[in-house]
Amino acid sequence: MSHPEQHRGRWRPRLDRPALVALLFGLAGIGYRLVLTLYTVPVSNSDEATFGLAALHIGQGRERPVFLYGQHYMGMLESYLAAPLVAVAGPSWPVLRLPMLALYALFLYLIYRLTRRLCAPWFATFIVGLLALGGERVVRDQLTVVGGRPEVKPAVLLMLLITVGLAAGTIHRRRLAVALFGLLVGVAVWSDWLILPYLAVAGLALVWAVRRELLGWSGLLLVAGAAVGVAPMIVDNLRAGPGEDSLSVFRDVSTKAGPLPPWSDRVRGGLLEGVPLAHGLCPVDGCGRWQQWFGVLYPVLLVAGALLAVLAYRRAAAGPRGERVGPVVQLALVAGAALTLLSYVRSPLAATSPLDNARYLSVLQLSLPAVLWPLWVAAMTAWRGTRSALGRLTGAVTAAVLTALTVATLVITVLFAATGTAASRTEERQARELAAALRANGPHEVYGDYWTCNRLIFNTDETVVCGVLDNELTPGQNRYRPYWRQVGSAQRPGYVVEVDSPMDRRLRKLLTDRADAAPVREVGGYRVYHPDTPVRPWR
Repeated sequence: MSHPEQHRGRWRPRLDRPALVALLFGLAGIGYRLVLTLYTVPVSNSDEATFGLAALHIGQGRERPVFLYGQHYMGMLESYLAAPLVAVAGPSWPVLRLPMLALYALFLYLIYRLTRRLCAPWFATFIVGLLALGGERVVRDQLTVVGGRPEVKPAVLLMLLITVGLAAGTIHRRRLAVALFGLLVGVAVWSDWLILPYLAVAGLALVWAVRRELLGWSGLLLVAGAAVGVAPMIVDNLRAGPGEDSLSVFRDVSTKAGPLPPWSDRVRGGLLEGVPLAHGLCPVDGCGRWQQWFGVLYPVLLVAGALLAVLAYRRAAAGPRGERVGPVVQLALVAGAALTLLSYVRSPLAATSPLDNARYLSVLQLSLPAVLWPLWVAAMTAWRGTRSALGRLTGAVTAAVLTALTVATLVITVLFAATGTAASRTEERQARELAAALRANGPHEVYGDYWTCNRLIFNTDETVVCGVLDNELTPGQNRYRPYWRQVGSAQRPGYVVEVDSPMDRRLRKLLTDRADAAPVREVGGYRVYHPDTPVRPWR
């Protein structure tokens, strides 16, 4: 990435051109996301608020949660990262998201380092430039605090860099590096199980690189590091009651997805919607037919990347391990993407709700260097003067594909920045208006729907407490039970519902003659009811 330069008796790093351009791209990507963070774009929601409330409780020393409240398999590392900031500055969406911005910056740095080691300097710069862009689907996965993905991607990249360094002999404290690899594995398993395919292939790459060392102290340190990282999850599961352990809860959630659609529908949803969305080629509301081309091409690129890695390995077969580790890691990245995609299309949600669930493919960004490397090689070979007509044609086609990918990502980014942020800012302003009105004038114990409650609690720093009801005004998904109990003990709770929503109509029907007499006011698109006597039809 840099070369040393002697200046007045001291050695200072000097960036070469690819590194300097990559730095500029990276700063642009970070600056773009910093502006979005300061304006709370993408819009906040109650899922994210649950992590924020956990960060608040951690900072105050009230709770030490291992898993997300009410969801016994999603790790809380993001809440622990945000807890010191929230403790100092108080509940705030930009403050809550700042650690995610730092993780994104780390992700860019690590993927540049890995891509440069495996491929070529200017290709690494190109990858950083692509990843600096991002429409709503991409930046939502990178900036919002909803668990797992922002932290596990840098963890995998660091694991692969450790593997490369160990194979090449550039890491001197080898046992310490292996222990760090294990620690990253454990933390990633605790944080988000979606990363398991990448952890598996990264582990195999490590075994290939240092298999003899793992038979001794290094192997013990690897296991010890993993045990330390996953320890919170293990301890919590040992204390869990029957059916409340992570595997049981995850299995229960997975089986609620409904009947299994045909493979063709799931593959179509995964490739034609999920893959382009995860790479920022479509707006968040779906892909047009002209935007689905990358999903069609993606399996072909995976095969081409695997073949290129195998050929590179065979050419370096007689060389030292350090020369062969690059193709091995590239093959691991291809396998990680293939296994992740296969795991995704096994779910009914790939067919029934591809737009909402494309976020589960955001980890495919890890494999972008291995997937696009065949296109880059073909384009550069033609650029450097291949003599065959077929070679020139292949180079022109691959260069056109890379250009189309860049232009499509840029267009979606610009469209989101120019038009898509307005709706988020409007919704965020309305949520703040509601929070300010209730905080100032009450009621301070209210019932509402899931997407209102925890965001309202976070926006008011727990001054207003909300219990979740469903559309039938019966108890809903109350992630943090103390809130429900507090509202349940209130003598005169209020009700916060969106104007003319099913909950609004149901509540007015229950109030009947009291609906107009009960104090009602509208704030930010919501109706706030405060009847003299509580309405609790489930009792």
